[in-house]
Amino acid sequence: MKQYLGLLLIAGVIGCTATSKESKETADKRHYQAEENLVDTIILKSKTFKKQLVSNGKLKAQKKSELRFKLSENLEQLTVKNGMRVNSGDIIAQLNDFNQKQRMEKARLRMEQAELDLEDKLISQGYKKSDANIPEQVMKVAKVRAGYYTAEEELKSANYELKHTKLVAPFAGKLANVKHKVFENVSSGDVFCMLIDDSAFEVEFSVLETELKDIKVGHTVKVVPFSDHSQQFEGAISEVNPVVEKNGLVKAKAIIKNPGSLLEGMNVKVLIESELPNMLVVPKTAVVLRQNLEVLFRCKRDTVARWTYVHTTNENSTEYTIVANTDRGASISAGDTIIVSGNLNLADDANVKIK
Repeated sequence: MKQYLGLLLIAGVIGCTATSKESKETADKRHYQAEENLVDTIILKSKTFKKQLVSNGKLKAQKKSELRFKLSENLEQLTVKNGMRVNSGDIIAQLNDFNQKQRMEKARLRMEQAELDLEDKLISQGYKKSDANIPEQVMKVAKVRAGYYTAEEELKSANYELKHTKLVAPFAGKLANVKHKVFENVSSGDVFCMLIDDSAFEVEFSVLETELKDIKVGHTVKVVPFSDHSQQFEGAISEVNPVVEKNGLVKAKAIIKNPGSLLEGMNVKVLIESELPNMLVVPKTAVVLRQNLEVLFRCKRDTVARWTYVHTTNENSTEYTIVANTDRGASISAGDTIIVSGNLNLADDANVKIK
């Protein structure tokens, strides 16, 4: 009997506890349901929308060159470093030129000897080198026998080699990929450095075939570096390749002037803008998903949020253009009050309070 009374007492305590817990949860739910949701709103207007096509590209200098020495010698002088700007004609580096100077001197002496031998050959035929009436054939034979042509070519070759012991900038620009140090051996034909004219860059990007109507040569584009989204640079489309590739893309190029912070090979986002008049435009934050459908909330009587099914038709980095989803019986028009924040967890007919 005592055991039975104990079980009844325990059951009663548990029952009271459960009832108390349920009452508390019910009260919490009522408090939550009665709670007002703070929101921001805008008045929907019809206006010109700046449509943006977004693509990716990589900056390439319009003019760049891999500079090479044409001789193999030890590096004697290096006057530059990576990132340094040089002017056209500036000496970038110089090889040890002792051997080339020696060869140049020998070629010069050989040329002097050939000229003397030529004079002798002409005198033996009754002419002087300074004579203006020497027959062309006679002069040609005399030069061959005197070794004049051979000496002339040797002098040209020696002068060429001596000249190319210096690496000279062919145009103004910025140096990159300088790896050698003074006294190191430089091999003929190896890339010594790269010279980049970074005054302007070319960016190649792709657009969908269906977007081709929105781009044309001369159209303004904006470029945003991946490394710093706060920077934006303007340029213009320079060419559109008239071929649709297998994947349905069309390639285009644009020229971007460099204010100083752009670099060769930099990855960028390319934005192409066009204007669409008389569009209903909302911030992207106004549109949310409900049941995998696009929805925005209109504010009725300033206190109740009613969801409205819509379609987003165009977009840029911050806004959508919208039309009502008539398949869902929705309607929307300019002048409606649209909720643009505090809408992520709203339900239809939820109480709201405008901030």
